[in-house]
Amino acid sequence: MISNANDLTERLRKRLESERREIEELTVDELERLAEHSRFVARIAVRTIERDMGEATGKMRELLARAWQRPLIVGLSLWIGFFGGSWATMRWLASSIQDRIVTRAELNRDIEDARRTLAQLEVDTWGLVLLEIKGERFVVVPDGALADPPWWVDGDRPALKLLNE
Repeated sequence: MISNANDLTERLRKRLESERREIEELTVDELERLAEHSRFVARIAVRTIERDMGEATGKMRELLARAWQRPLIVGLSLWIGFFGGSWATMRWLASSIQDRIVTRAELNRDIEDARRTLAQLEVDTWGLVLLEIKGERFVVVPDGALADPPWWVDGDRPALKLLNE
């Protein structure tokens, strides 16, 4: 077999064409594997980002929860303390006022009893009053009880002087 230049060129061209197709096929296969690997890496990266974002969001929520819980608890504690203290003070004041009202009513009743007793004593003693002035004792009698009273006390009240024995 004798080869001529055309045959050699043709064989070379076919071989180059064949190698070019083989290189293209290998390149396509490699690019497809690279694309698949890139998609796999991208999916892993997306999952990692989503997980990290979820963790960050959870930590942020926890931080925000703590950030408003403490002022809320302090505010509620202060409000309850103020409200409870005010309520207790009002209860104490109301009880104190009620006790004083009851005490005053009892004292008014005692005063009325004493006035009735005094009025009854005046009736029972016919208006006589025992009085001591500068160590001397007198029985003060109602006006008109003595025709000529021997003693006068306080300038206008008739009296009898008692002996200091």
